[in-house]
Amino acid sequence: MKNNATRDKLIDSGAQLISQQGYNATGINAVLKTCGVPKGSFYHYFSSKEDFGLAVIERFAIRYDETLIALLEDSDTPPLERLRRYFAAGREYMHECDHATGCLIGNLGQELSGQSDTFRDALNLVFQRWEQRFVHCLNDAQAQGDIAIRTTPEALASFILTGWEGAILRAKTLKSVEPMVHFETILFQQVLVPSP
Repeated sequence: MKNNATRDKLIDSGAQLISQQGYNATGINAVLKTCGVPKGSFYHYFSSKEDFGLAVIERFAIRYDETLIALLEDSDTPPLERLRRYFAAGREYMHECDHATGCLIGNLGQELSGQSDTFRDALNLVFQRWEQRFVHCLNDAQAQGDIAIRTTPEALASFILTGWEGAILRAKTLKSVEPMVHFETILFQQVLVPSP
């Protein structure tokens, strides 16, 4: 139990530092110092910095997946309202972090996809899992006639995730949620609409 607690502490501290300054700029010593773990302990839990980075990705992905399930798969809430709640939660988080961190997985995708096939593959799997949460919600919306069936839920889910990640990036650069609001407005007014 103690071993898992220390490992978890390292991962959580690492995730916080990486979200603030990126993977490459986050040294192992900084992670150890932040969580007060002796230097020799790191390699007891992780074989390398890459192994550590993959653990950070997986931990974040699992926690965020729980959020997606709660927001997008709540069958008591109409599908489009679920999507609106998802976007509202994203905007709220951007306000809370003062537009500084954005999405850890998106940040790492931009930073590491060109440097490491291992990271690129791990990050791509996370995005694919998230897309499936959107697919489930969009299937419900199409089944209820809330949105047209001219585009497959899979294509819509990919579009939404890609567009939203881009809006988050722009929100960080502008220090404003305005790009996120624009994306959501166009999505609901022009894309996620019922058949004419």
